[in-house]
Amino acid sequence: MTAMLGYDDPGGQYHAPGPRYEPWPGPRTYPRHRADLPPGTVWDEPPPERSRRRGPGRFLLAGLLIAVFSAASGGAAGWYASLWANVQQTPRLAADAAVPEALVGAAEEALPGVVSIEVVGDEEASSGSGFVIDDQGHIVTNNHVVASGGRITVVGQDGEERTARLVGRVARTDIAVLRVAEGAEAFRPLTLGRSTDLKVGEPVLAVGSPLGLSGSVTAGIVSAVDRQVRMGNAGRQSAVQTDASINPGNSGGPLVNARGQVVGVNTAIATIDGNGNIGIGFAIPIERAAQTAQEIIAAA
Repeated sequence: MTAMLGYDDPGGQYHAPGPRYEPWPGPRTYPRHRADLPPGTVWDEPPPERSRRRGPGRFLLAGLLIAVFSAASGGAAGWYASLWANVQQTPRLAADAAVPEALVGAAEEALPGVVSIEVVGDEEASSGSGFVIDDQGHIVTNNHVVASGGRITVVGQDGEERTARLVGRVARTDIAVLRVAEGAEAFRPLTLGRSTDLKVGEPVLAVGSPLGLSGSVTAGIVSAVDRQVRMGNAGRQSAVQTDASINPGNSGGPLVNARGQVVGVNTAIATIDGNGNIGIGFAIPIERAAQTAQEIIAAA
């Protein structure tokens, strides 16, 4: 039985994990946002005190607690442009192309550059997803996928297991970079897009390994392009909101547009009473993730 962490009540304290602990036995009046961690792990905190005056979005805002962190700003634009200047851009699909056809093409572009990640330590293991960003074998994923430490194995679309090393990670941005020393030529680097170009209602794909099912693709739309959500202890930060299904194991995988370009890093979902995906997912904008990745690689 999966151990869980949770509150006895909204103002209570965390309990140590245990096989018989039942979190939140009483009724709940606001949604919980759960980071996309291994199944059963909950990141949470009591909702802020608010006035009794009712208004649009009151209850939604009270529950927006996301385990995501922001990256430092500045200096990313030039690097971002130069790094991908020589990457062949995916041809833009015709404006009148049917959505299903466009998404099929996007999946074909993205899948060769997406990997599943398994981290096995002495006492615990974790899993997630990642995507290749260059021909040197650098892979972007979430920090919380690799934070437990241990032997890191990545599996690409060819099904072969390859050992990866941790280049670096930044907890406050929830971004980490891995590198595959041997066999990197088997991966196709993905093209980075711009989250700032996204439109509400635009189709997107979440690609990764939910629940260990590698090479999975789920489709949805952009629900919001600049959703201000509470990101851990870092205060409210912007995120791309989508209704594409995201589940444990999708962490670190790419959110791609209909042209197969990465526009975000799938990181967290909103849940009610910890009941899994309810159609609200959040991705770190690719510009922020790319800036952090550059800083990690430069410091290695």
